[in-house]
Amino acid sequence: MLGPFGEEFSTFAISARCPDTGKYGVAISTRPIGVGSRCPFVKPGLGVVVTMAVTDPRLGPLGLRLLGLGYSASRVLDEIAASDPHIEYRQISVIDRDGNAVARTGGDNKDWSGHFCEPNMVAMGNGLISERTASAMAETFRKTKGDDLEARLMSALEAGRDAGGQHGGQHSSALVVYRNQEYPLVDLRVDEHDEPIAELRRVFDLYRPQIEYYETRPWQPDALGIVEDWVAARAKSKGRKS
Repeated sequence: MLGPFGEEFSTFAISARCPDTGKYGVAISTRPIGVGSRCPFVKPGLGVVVTMAVTDPRLGPLGLRLLGLGYSASRVLDEIAASDPHIEYRQISVIDRDGNAVARTGGDNKDWSGHFCEPNMVAMGNGLISERTASAMAETFRKTKGDDLEARLMSALEAGRDAGGQHGGQHSSALVVYRNQEYPLVDLRVDEHDEPIAELRRVFDLYRPQIEYYETRPWQPDALGIVEDWVAARAKSKGRKS
């Protein structure tokens, strides 16, 4: 499927809800530039919508508004499909506040295109090397149960890449996670890079120790100790290993 300047659009992503913490998040990668700006849409307490393939970013906010009206994930997906005359060019997933997870892969997507859905999780992609890109993401997400949602999503995205990724390789990636606040807990993007998922991992590993600090700082200005304690513990651990 050709986009601007003859570029083929192909993307893979995993979206999920953590029933224990209330977090929602998406990890995604594609060939075109700036995937994080037009594909993942999250509203804390409501759910997550991901729009892919020949993406219409307007469908993301539409889905979140419908979730806000109390529509279930499946009803939201039906309404989106009914509203879009080009739905067969799209790939869309929805997870609602109860963890119901659904997806739709339009018939005009290139092989391999498809999705894997289960409660609280959708792994999907279009124009992939094989279904293993998507199934590997789902498997890794299951295996990392118990870890933070953002770490599980990051590992799952890496698994998709390692399983083959997409035709033409990846050049942008993003990781976005919300918890309770209107602003994201994690919002990291690599907009153009030869190895965007590896670069996203590098940035994520640097940012992860500071997540709780930035989350609590607005109402706990002296929360710097969270980061300082982590740095001290990490240095001590490295000392033991050496």
